[in-house]
Amino acid sequence: MSRTTDFLGQSTPIQELKHLAIQVAQTEATVLITGETGSGKEVLSRFIHANSKRSHLNFIPVNCGAIPAGILESELFGHEKGAFTGALQSRKGYFESADKGTIFLDEIGEMPLETQVKLLRVIETGEYQKVGSSETRYTDTRLIAATNRNLQQAVTEKNFREDFYYRLRSVELHIPPLRERGQDILILAEYFITRFEQQHGLLFEGFTSDASEILLRYSWPGNIRELKNLIESLLILEKGKQITSEILEKHLVQRNRDKGLVHDPERSEKNELSLIYNSLIQLHHEISDIRRLLLHREQNDTTERKPPLLLPPPVTELQSGTLPSTPPAETEPDVTGIMTLEELEKKTIADTLEMCKGNKRRTAKLLGINERTLYRKIGKYGIENDDRLQAPES
Repeated sequence: MSRTTDFLGQSTPIQELKHLAIQVAQTEATVLITGETGSGKEVLSRFIHANSKRSHLNFIPVNCGAIPAGILESELFGHEKGAFTGALQSRKGYFESADKGTIFLDEIGEMPLETQVKLLRVIETGEYQKVGSSETRYTDTRLIAATNRNLQQAVTEKNFREDFYYRLRSVELHIPPLRERGQDILILAEYFITRFEQQHGLLFEGFTSDASEILLRYSWPGNIRELKNLIESLLILEKGKQITSEILEKHLVQRNRDKGLVHDPERSEKNELSLIYNSLIQLHHEISDIRRLLLHREQNDTTERKPPLLLPPPVTELQSGTLPSTPPAETEPDVTGIMTLEELEKKTIADTLEMCKGNKRRTAKLLGINERTLYRKIGKYGIENDDRLQAPES
């Protein structure tokens, strides 16, 4: 089924956004689209292209976060035969394929700094060079970029070039999350229902009124993508039933439970590290509890083995004529041996790598993070120099 070139929604924020997008589409300005994951950034970019003077020409979407940093430049600008190992023939890049049309760079915040420099030149002059070539080429391509990251913060942290950031945001369009555009939820649900009925040859009896109320009240952390996936699941698994509140709640509960078990490759590094830290802290607490329990038992055993002492009955402070003394201050807890979160993270990564015999793909899978994050952490902590990890990957 062909993609829609409309940006669906009747809520006030979306009507205002569409109005701005149509205005921007008539120009050649570079556009930066921001918004949460799943909010419809690629759909908005297609809407801009469809309303531009380039609508009859190519629209090339590129997910920068899904392409390894080492080959991203080759994918964007192409390469010559023999430019690197495995380059058996010359290849066109995305900019050459999108010439005269529009290129959409999603997850632009994941782009390496060295590639940002070359892309900045393309934006300003249209000039680029294929990997392995000294010949300057020219492209007339409209650039639309998107990110779910705070690029201003990335600039402050030196993870994103300031000149590239300001050049990208000639025009910035922000898509509000689905929870802030409740009027559009049922419109989008109806669109996905019609689409999947045609795609799968299914019939759907719709939602009861109380189920529709649940759709409107739900916070939709995964935005439009989550709504789309839920509708498809309901049509396929419930086989044409009318969806009641009980059925809908069952699916929502199951999907939220699965989020804690299944790794989402689009989850931000911050959330990935949060999961690691929480697991490490919980493990550390459990080890500390076991240590305290063993120490307590050891002290009890020692006390039981000592002969009883014949002591005179205790004399209270009041009986001795003295004023009650100040109770002893609580002693500080013993923090010997407690590691910082960074030390815990480093040890966990190193131990997991050793267990996986240096296989980074298996290590990343066990830790619930992507391979790029793992490589970044290995470099940060210098883990590759650990003697235990010198065996080749299997």
